[in-house]
Amino acid sequence: MRKIFLLLPAALAFMVCFAQKDSVTISDYARAESMLAGNLTPYIYNTVSFGKWISDDQYAYQTQTLQGIEYIMIDAAKGARTKLTGKPAGFGGNPYRPESKEVLSPDGRKAAFIKDYNVWVRDVATSRLTQLTADGVPYYGYATDNAGWKHSDNAILRWSPDSKKIATFRQDERKAGDMYLATTNVGHPVLEHWKYPLPGDSNIVMIERVVIDVERPKVIRLQIPPDPHRATLSDDISSSGTFDDVSWSDDGSQFAFVSTSRDHKIEKVRIADANTGAVREVFEESVPTQYESGWGAINWKYLPATKEIIWFSERDNWGHLYLYDATTGKLKNQITKGNWVVTQLLHVDEKNRAIYFLANGQDPANPYFTHFYKIGLDGKKMVPLTPETGFHRVSISPSHKYFIDDCSQPNVPNTIVLRNTDGKLLTTLEKTDIRKLKETGWQPPLPVTLKAHDDTTDIYGLVFKPSDLDTAGKYPVVVYIYPGPQGGSIGGNWGFAAARGDNQALAELGFIVIVIEGTANPLRSKSYHDMSYGFMAENTLPDQIAGIRQLAARYAYIDTNRVGIWGHSGGGFATACAMFRFPDFFKVGISESGNHDNRNYEDDWGERYIGLLAKDASGKDNYEAQANQVYAGNLKGKLLLAHGMLDDNVPPYNTLLVVEALEKANKDYDLIIFPNSRHGYGPYAYYMMRRRWDYFVTNLLGAAHPKEYKLSSPAGGR
Repeated sequence: MRKIFLLLPAALAFMVCFAQKDSVTISDYARAESMLAGNLTPYIYNTVSFGKWISDDQYAYQTQTLQGIEYIMIDAAKGARTKLTGKPAGFGGNPYRPESKEVLSPDGRKAAFIKDYNVWVRDVATSRLTQLTADGVPYYGYATDNAGWKHSDNAILRWSPDSKKIATFRQDERKAGDMYLATTNVGHPVLEHWKYPLPGDSNIVMIERVVIDVERPKVIRLQIPPDPHRATLSDDISSSGTFDDVSWSDDGSQFAFVSTSRDHKIEKVRIADANTGAVREVFEESVPTQYESGWGAINWKYLPATKEIIWFSERDNWGHLYLYDATTGKLKNQITKGNWVVTQLLHVDEKNRAIYFLANGQDPANPYFTHFYKIGLDGKKMVPLTPETGFHRVSISPSHKYFIDDCSQPNVPNTIVLRNTDGKLLTTLEKTDIRKLKETGWQPPLPVTLKAHDDTTDIYGLVFKPSDLDTAGKYPVVVYIYPGPQGGSIGGNWGFAAARGDNQALAELGFIVIVIEGTANPLRSKSYHDMSYGFMAENTLPDQIAGIRQLAARYAYIDTNRVGIWGHSGGGFATACAMFRFPDFFKVGISESGNHDNRNYEDDWGERYIGLLAKDASGKDNYEAQANQVYAGNLKGKLLLAHGMLDDNVPPYNTLLVVEALEKANKDYDLIIFPNSRHGYGPYAYYMMRRRWDYFVTNLLGAAHPKEYKLSSPAGGR
């Protein structure tokens, strides 16, 4: 039965102004799907793929031209670019193969691994096995990998340069708290159980540092108390891909290391005698909030030949490098200086007393554009090596004489060139061709500069619009959010990308999709990053609201009465927070795998960015006011929650706390669970994406959507 309504003139005007579509069709969904990365890649030509240095000064890569795949060899010394008739020697292999559980020695003759909680070594030539430790037991084993949210069978250790010793630890988890997950299946569930400390726990995972003499073999214990399972880069002591915060001398007689306090406020720089286990204190740094050593790479380094240490610090409000005397622990000089940030220390030329590093903040177009520099260890003669405006990725040759420079912007495709380490341009490798991409109707995002909620600080973002945008219409807004604070919604990649998640795909369905890098995210000043220290529930949300309102003032087609938001993990936390704390602004939210209460997430995350858990006289702790379930009763709009029930990163109990609170408050909500899925939903990621599109189309656009549209991984894409 149909009902007939008479529309008054004002109501009719509202419908004409705001309703873009009565329904979104299968063809609309297909159009949106065509804007996913795997479907756009075949239309991009003349870029560099699988590039690698195959000798000191020879660089090989693959490129797709209109004529097909080509292999190119660059002779850096000659500045010559040669097209090959086939794949070059030493090039290729499957870049996606799982990493080996073994750690190869520098000379390639030995491979260390874990067996029965002990460290073993395999002779590569003969496959002969030697057991190096004998007393490892469950929850008290050697080189074991467990950061709570990440746990594997990998061996966490660092070989000495002479391949004779190993720096590692015995990890004591015996008193740490447990985490449990259960499978969903016919019959008895399988219980997963591992150590997962939480903020405020009296016992956390500790590491007892050791050196293993491989040739005898013998275990030498460092003469210091155990350290918390912490690192200068993150909570995971193998974030950089190896045992973090360890820097060996070339002869293997000693190594420098850093001990990080439980709350990341104190860093102790120490040097260990690898033969005796004696430890010498060099210097320490204390900060009122939290210390970090860089982004994506650890920026401190021991220079044993000159008895010096390069140290990273934000003590002057910007991330810079300092030179210390490793004998006295005294500061010799500040190496880099200015209102900008060193992000990665890439190479130290000890002979010529120079360093090569990446930095952000000196490009006037955008402070997130990364550039490559060199400077003397005395802080003099700084030289910019990548002068062009844009985001630069570099790959230095093994000889450290040359580097590949890949420059782009979010809306400008890549130009890849060869330079020497004086910055001289030697030859152009490729200029990415996106003409075919544009023929599909694809368009780049719009970079924008806005003001933060303080109306003073510059913040930056990207705006994605429908390719058939009608500037006379009104479009609802979808915010994609990841609040950090270790990364942001855009994160570390401000270069060209054909697709960023499903942002453009969503836009094609009739939305303006907005991505803003807000305050309290990294890669800016220390004070910028610390704006929300101690209260992570800020979640950059005031910046998101301020930014959307500014964009609406610029572009009349943006409808601030229909604003949706979604995010995953930390973005899931921020999304529910937005719906509960700003219920009159955010009307629809999709919260995926959120760490809604950081008392229920691994110990280090909250303790680093909030501080140690403490209770007041009433018994309330400093984390409670940041927990989403506390505010669930404020919900006014439509909220969809999603979680994998085998999520061993953010346990599903985080979302279930919010579910329980919503039910207690008699609030309507929607829920998707993935019974046997981890944090990212695995093969069900496309299902979640389709449900996300459906939810925004129905509840924010106010239109019907195709029933059970099938999204899947593209077949035949490059």
